Amino acid sequence: LTKKFVKEFVKEGYTIISGLAKGIDTVAHQTALKEGGRTIAVLGSGLDIIYPFENRLLAEEIVKNGALVSPYLSGTKPYPKNFLSRNRVIVELAKAVLVVEGKARSGTLSTASWAADAGVDVFAIPGSEATDFLIGEGANSVKSPKEVIDKVWI
Repeated sequence: LTKKFVKEFVKEGYTIISGLAKGIDTVAHQTALKEGGRTIAVLGSGLDIIYPFENRLLAEEIVKNGALVSPYLSGTKPYPKNFLSRNRVIVELAKAVLVVEGKARSGTLSTASWAADAGVDVFAIPGSEATDFLIGEGANSVKSPKEVIDKVWI
């Protein structure tokens, strides 16, 4: 689903913003680059400490057609508390937030909450604990990229 949505967003000129984490974040960044799009990775560490380490080559590719950004000074290690702040920066840069999936207790829910509080549209794909909860709380339920594009793209 992440690949499907990112491909369409890139075709429409969206810049993909995510957190360089394992899983969906990695797939989103990789797909944006593969499709010739731009992507921004927001780190939960200093720019000199790529975390997770296995994404260091991806980070190097992102710099070529996007950006690495961080709210932290160089040398800041990726402490767990940093990732909530990182997610807030993602929201501050975003025009919309799409939640593909997540667990009931995850940073994903705090990201969506910050987005809603900031007036940033929140979209969720039904089918996981987090997305179903968000839809119940008023997030836009979507099944196709076009539903997001039609609401957000100006």
